[in-house]
Amino acid sequence: MEDGERLLPKGFPKLKNDTFLRAARGEETEHTPVWCMRQAGRYLPEFRETRAAQDFFATCRSPKLCCELTLQPLRRFPLDAAIIFSDILVVPQALGMEVVMVPGKGPTFTEPLKEVEDLLKLRQKVDVTAELGYVFQAITLTRHSLEGRVPLIGFSGAPWTLMSYMIEGGGSTTMAKAKSWLYRHPEASHRLLRLLADVITDYLVGQVAAGAQALQLFESHAGHLGPDQFQDFALPYIRDIAQAVKSKLKEEALPLVPMIIFAKDAHYALHDLAHAGYEVIGLDWTIRPQEARAQTGKDVTLQGNLDPCALYAPKEKIGELVKKMLEGFGTQRYIANLGHGLYPDMSPEHVGAFVEAVHTHSRHINKHS
Repeated sequence: MEDGERLLPKGFPKLKNDTFLRAARGEETEHTPVWCMRQAGRYLPEFRETRAAQDFFATCRSPKLCCELTLQPLRRFPLDAAIIFSDILVVPQALGMEVVMVPGKGPTFTEPLKEVEDLLKLRQKVDVTAELGYVFQAITLTRHSLEGRVPLIGFSGAPWTLMSYMIEGGGSTTMAKAKSWLYRHPEASHRLLRLLADVITDYLVGQVAAGAQALQLFESHAGHLGPDQFQDFALPYIRDIAQAVKSKLKEEALPLVPMIIFAKDAHYALHDLAHAGYEVIGLDWTIRPQEARAQTGKDVTLQGNLDPCALYAPKEKIGELVKKMLEGFGTQRYIANLGHGLYPDMSPEHVGAFVEAVHTHSRHINKHS
């Protein structure tokens, strides 16, 4: 039996650094909090060593390994949040689909959805504790192991992004197969998106019950949709998930944790996303901070959005870029991050320089403002 199965989601250590949570709720912070998407990743030699002998999804199913991988970046960097090590494709697996990680190719579905009839092969009712309990155990174990150092973020993929993987069978530059469903089979598409939204809602609530202190929804493939398609096939489900999660958290007397929506390349939808029920909007690197603020207003916190490739620059240049980013967003109602995840060939030292620059420059700006 794994350690994670013996620990209960209660009696967690007192939180020592709540800067990330305060920024997410719009409260004043002494410095701008910072974390990185894919901060537990292949750029760390210790991550590669831990993962070396293990299949990717087998790793995801081991609470002990997920906990270790989640903690690794925090041993190196003074990050203000941890994010549980997992993968968005555990949700299609919970629906009964087989996904394998193919070296050099990435995640691959052995039998992607091809025809509308294939929807009948999916589980119509998912017991998230039975199918995804290993993620909940990982969260509980990690929350205890963090010893209150920083908050722990849970996450899920959003319906459209998961649907696109389930139909494409893996990554795609055009998402043409998945998008063709939206045009040819709109009703079936909505059935699938609704099924996914319901499972995601239960999954996110389960993560909070297990100890997650914030939640991020990844709509990573938003940029493949135009404004009308996003309005029809993505936004309603993003909105419903926020509403349903909050409603269930209240019903179950669980903490109303802050929620983050990261819809990559969906600039056209920022105003709508600001009114979708999320406390934080994550941004990719292709929008100016001032524009994002103008479109989202003053009642949400923004997160992002340094170009990940900026971390290839010399450390001094990273510092300059961070300072410019902080001046653009302002140091309050703001969480510093990259505009996407860290890449495997990045230098841990440069990641450290990014984190340090956010803390140093934001403290300086706050002191002199």
